[in-house]
Order: sequence, then structure tokens, then C-alpha cells
Amino acid sequence: MISLAGRDILHGWGKFALTGLGLGLLIGVTLTMGGVYRGMVNDAQALLTNSGADLWVVQKDTQGPYAEASSLKDDVVRSVRGMPGVGQASNVTYLTQQVQKASGDEVRVMVVGIEPGQPGEPGYLVAGRQLTRDHYEAVVDIKTGFKLGEELQVRRHNYRVVGLTQRMVSSGGDPMVFIPLKDAQEAQFLKDNDTIVNDRTRTATNPAFNRPGVPGLLEAVQGLQASSHNVNAVLVQLQPGWQADEVAESLTRWKHVQVYTRAGMEDILVAKLIATSAKQIGMFLAILAVVSAAIVAFIIYTMTLGKIREIAVLKLIGTRNRTIAGMILQQALGLGLIGFIVGKVSATVWAPVFPKFVLLTPQDALIGLAATLVICALASTLAIRVALRVDPAEAIG
Repeated sequence: MISLAGRDILHGWGKFALTGLGLGLLIGVTLTMGGVYRGMVNDAQALLTNSGADLWVVQKDTQGPYAEASSLKDDVVRSVRGMPGVGQASNVTYLTQQVQKASGDEVRVMVVGIEPGQPGEPGYLVAGRQLTRDHYEAVVDIKTGFKLGEELQVRRHNYRVVGLTQRMVSSGGDPMVFIPLKDAQEAQFLKDNDTIVNDRTRTATNPAFNRPGVPGLLEAVQGLQASSHNVNAVLVQLQPGWQADEVAESLTRWKHVQVYTRAGMEDILVAKLIATSAKQIGMFLAILAVVSAAIVAFIIYTMTLGKIREIAVLKLIGTRNRTIAGMILQQALGLGLIGFIVGKVSATVWAPVFPKFVLLTPQDALIGLAATLVICALASTLAIRVALRVDPAEAIG
């Protein structure tokens, strides 16, 4: 049986090899699609891990700060620090935007406002140092393309890169730029100069804020309009021995905020934020599986039709149907095995070129191999049926 299949493959090895190459590229695309989904999940988990938080305190009745907008006053952190079980707590802001390089090129990043030495800052650096000043310094992910000493512009101000980190990304795979919290608050919440001037003019013409008998009222209101004390979330690290659910319940009850544990935040990011993308990738995988099965079925069927007379001769000399069916099945499985090897190598080679992280896992590779062999086996059934119906008389007809 093995000899028959091997000899037939060697007889038409060129067509067989080209077919395996084409099928392999298709399988490579399939493995890459699965890797894209794995990469999205890994990005979401990396975002949570890199924050260093056990709890996320956000605006009440929101699913912030990653899936929805969230806004808190920055003095909330002081009351959070006084709650039982809270070890450390710090304010943080998140802002996704285009950042301009000195060359004029732009890169999409997530700008993170952090308090140095507190939860939220990068857990490790590959070069340089952490933030030490309150203004105009930045630590960036190497994926941004910035180098130490270079400057980047965030809104109206320039920041010098003092540190480089790695795999600090948003849930969408955008690299992170860490800047001091006060600068980030200004970049995200402060209005531009023209808007501030217009708001001051409107306020000055409002009799409620410009009363002759209340000196200083107008200046106080205008000062509030020109300052920002908002953040997106408070990151909390627990004291040893405390349970996250217990502290989260206490904060929710007494501070009138929304609090998420690591499990709750993962559910938001994975089960909700990227759910539509996951369904889309699933549809692509299903379509690719059907296309792969159709290609294998067509090729094996065509190869079988090309050797009808040979099959008739085999039947004429007494070869059992099981042997003939096994030969065709082995050819289909061999084609799938070649295709999988080509696909796995191709996916491994081109995965680093993708703009977003593609995670190829051994588990997915094994599942892909099993699925490929099953699809090839099922696709060979059409050719086997044709072969088993061949009349031995055609060998001499």
C-alpha cells in the first residue's frame, strides 16, 4: 500500500509538490489568522499585567478605562489609599493618539500618564532610566521607533525620551508612551488656547459669574476652566493577605465608584472588547477550512481520474478495494502533511513582519495539523468512491 502511493507520487512529483506548496500557503494564512487572535488576547493580558494593578477604580457605571471613557477627580486616590487592604494606589490616564517624530512621520501610540514609582509605570526597561522629573520626559516602547535622547511631541509640548521598554502595548497593540501625570492630564483634558479665551469671554459676559459685589468670583471660575484635575482610573495594589473581591466590594460600597478585579477586567477586554474581531477571525478560519478542503478534494479527484486505467489494472490482477482506497487516502494525507509543513514555516517567517503581534503557539499548531489531516481524509472520499466504481474491464477496453 505504501509502495503504491509512493510510486504514484514520484511519478507525478512536480504537480504534487506545487499543489502542496499552494495548499501550504493557504494553511499558513490560516495559522496566521489564529495567531492574530492569540496576539490580541495576549496584548490585552499584557496591558493588565504591565499596569501592575490588582484593582482598577474607575468612574461609576462605566467599563473603563480601556473599553469605555472614564473620568475621576485626582483627589479620589487619597481616599482610596485609606481603605483597608490597599497597599498602594496611584492615578493614571490613558490617551490614544498620533505622535509625531522629528522626521515628520507619525506613529499611533497610547500615551499613559503615571506617577513615578507608583503602580502604572513600566515594570522593566531595556535601556535608559525611569521618569524622575514632573515634566517633559518620556519612557517609550521600542516599537514606537524612538531612541534615547530623541524628542516626541504630545499635543503642544515636546518630551525627551529617557528610557526604553518592551511589550508595553494597549489592548489594540499600540505601543505605549509614558509621561508624567500632570503633563498627561494637560494633554488629555486641558482645552486649547483659543477655546480657553472664548470660554473666558463667555464667562465674563455672564452676570452670574461677574457680580460687582462678589470680587474674585470671575477669576476663580476662569481658573477652574483653565485647569484639569481629572484622571481615567486609580490603580490599586493590595496588601498581602487581602482578597481582591473583598477590597473591591468595600471600595464600591463606600466610595461610590466602579471597581474591577483582574478577572473582571480580563472579561471586559477579551470577552467584550475584542469579541467582534474574534467572530470575524472565526468566520475567516471557517471559510479557509472549506476552501482548503475543496482544493484537496479537487486535486485528489483529478489525480484519480488521471489513473483510471491503472486502477482498473490493479483490480484486474486482484488488488483489494481496501488497498486502492488506502493508496488514495495516503496521497491525500501526504499532501496535507506537506502543506502543513510549508504553512507552518511560512507563518513563522512572516509573522514578525505584521504590524500587530502574532502569537503562534504549539497547541494551535497541533490543532492545525490534526484539522489538516482530517480535512484531507474527508476530501479524499470523493476520489475513493470514483476509484472503487472503476470496472476492471476498462484495463483491456
